[in-house]
Amino acid sequence: MVSNSEFLTDPGQDQLHPQLQLENSPGQGNEIGLLCELHLRFYLPSGQEFAFPATGVREVIEVSPDRITQIPNTSPLLLGTLNLRGRLIWVADLGQFLGETTPLNTDCSEIPIIVIEDQDMILGLAVAELSGIDWLYQEHIVPLNHVPDHQAEFLRGAYVFDIEKDIEKEKKYLQLLDQVAILQSARWSE
Repeated sequence: MVSNSEFLTDPGQDQLHPQLQLENSPGQGNEIGLLCELHLRFYLPSGQEFAFPATGVREVIEVSPDRITQIPNTSPLLLGTLNLRGRLIWVADLGQFLGETTPLNTDCSEIPIIVIEDQDMILGLAVAELSGIDWLYQEHIVPLNHVPDHQAEFLRGAYVFDIEKDIEKEKKYLQLLDQVAILQSARWSE
């Protein structure tokens, strides 16, 4: 289990992708907070990689599917409810919410859940796989032009970085989600 405060205090976590590392470690200058933001990266069942700003992530947990209580006659986006230290929260399939046709595999031993919050609203978003946390330079965030209509309102942009493939460099786009837009979406009431 990783709490929000640990996201902000563990600079060693940005070692997952050397392309995304800062030249200065977090905390070595006041300008770091202005230049980059910490993001939680994860995969959906389709294999697409997305990220949330860590500041809106309350915690990350992995739970057994049998801890999620299915509720009949609810939205197909919702997997059920989960007791999180005495608080009942809804758990949703983020891939289905974003319009993916590949459902989340719930026949596994544990499901990664990203618990997001804004003010008094809290929601667990089930994903296929967590890929880590990284500091992302704000100057590398670009708007997305060609995104499906059903995803556009939930995307903040994309983080662009180069990956080396053989001799050539290839651009990779990490799509950045807006957790507040997801929490406040009218899709939950449909």
